[in-house]
Amino acid sequence: MISVLSSGSRELAADAQPTAEVATRVRYVVLLLTVAAYMITYLDRVLLSTAVPSIQKEFGFSLITMGWVMGAYQIAYAAFQIPGGWLGDRLGARWALAGVVVWWSAFTACIPFTWSAISMAVCLFLFGMGEAGAFPIATRSLSRWMLPAERGIAQGATHAGSRLGGALTPVLAVALIAQFGWRMPFYTFALVGIAWAAVWFGFYRDTPGEHHKTNPAERRLLATALGTAPGRSVRVPWRQILTQRQTWVLSAMYCCYGYDIGIFLTWFPKYLQASRGLDLRQMGLYASLPLLAGFAGDLCGGALSDFLVRSRGNLKLARRAVSTGGFLLTALAIPLATFASDAGASVGYFCIAVFGLELTVGVSWAITLDIGGDYAGSVSAVMNTLGNIGAAAAVALTGYIVASSGWHAAFLVLAGLAVLAAILSWQIDASQRLRLDSPALSP
Repeated sequence: MISVLSSGSRELAADAQPTAEVATRVRYVVLLLTVAAYMITYLDRVLLSTAVPSIQKEFGFSLITMGWVMGAYQIAYAAFQIPGGWLGDRLGARWALAGVVVWWSAFTACIPFTWSAISMAVCLFLFGMGEAGAFPIATRSLSRWMLPAERGIAQGATHAGSRLGGALTPVLAVALIAQFGWRMPFYTFALVGIAWAAVWFGFYRDTPGEHHKTNPAERRLLATALGTAPGRSVRVPWRQILTQRQTWVLSAMYCCYGYDIGIFLTWFPKYLQASRGLDLRQMGLYASLPLLAGFAGDLCGGALSDFLVRSRGNLKLARRAVSTGGFLLTALAIPLATFASDAGASVGYFCIAVFGLELTVGVSWAITLDIGGDYAGSVSAVMNTLGNIGAAAAVALTGYIVASSGWHAAFLVLAGLAVLAAILSWQIDASQRLRLDSPALSP
């Protein structure tokens, strides 16, 4: 009898034990929406270049005039990276990202109404102001939502989304232009951006604790890994961010990356035509292959870095190994590509080079989360400003280098910068947060 009672008591006690609650996965929906935002930035950005022939035909703009018109966007995009990052850290990503997407979508819709080179340049400048905040604010949006071991794949996925958006745009835009004229894609893509902003504002919250769909288990999981802090309305400690060595080592590394990838986004088709003698059809195919390799690199770099974090438990080594390895792969592949006698082999080596470059991207943006915390938007804005300065320098200087020394010299500069970037990346310690004041609530 006593045995039966004892057994029953044990069963009742077992039944009374609380079962472990499974954490919800709201953070993955947040990541999916952020990937979509990255895709939309490149949908709208690449749309501009896709529509250039039709715009030139209608308005009679020369190549020089069109270059200055397009340059208005690039100037604004580089100049407003830091203000965009500040906006995300100041207001929180919910309001800031929805706001900038609506802003640039509105000016996307305004482009068809421009009537001169000056009016179009002004419109594109305002468009660039909005897009400049996209990447820093989107990075900020993940700072309270992604675990340290998920940040690499998260940033790799977002940048892969941007590359995929850029690859899809010509197909979509050309189909719309052929059917309805060059203005229709601008209206269509603007509506896509506004619809995304509405979904984002309705679903996203600046911290997991504010989101009604997160359960206590997911909130505890994120709070244990990331701590707790205000998700918005903080004063950004710019002096501390800008006076710490790690900020500038990371930014200098990304400047080298920006120069290298800038060549493949601007001069590479011309190289294939002028140096390799490819016709228009071949050039279009071959020019797209390195960017497709970059898409794979974005996914693989972040995933590999996070795998190393989980398996080795060493955040510093995981970030360093992937980033440094990617840059060294690029430095090795570019000379092989440049001096290859066969065009197909050359493009194959260039695919390896861009794959190596893009291995580093998810890692670089994950590091801004690792070291920046609640100020990741501002830290990433500084990094991306230097990256865009590097890309602008690549566009401007390559023409002079080719004219004076040829294409071999122009691409060997890329290899040299990749070596420099590898050296810089090995000096970055992602496990060491920037020494910043605690967030101070705004008055």
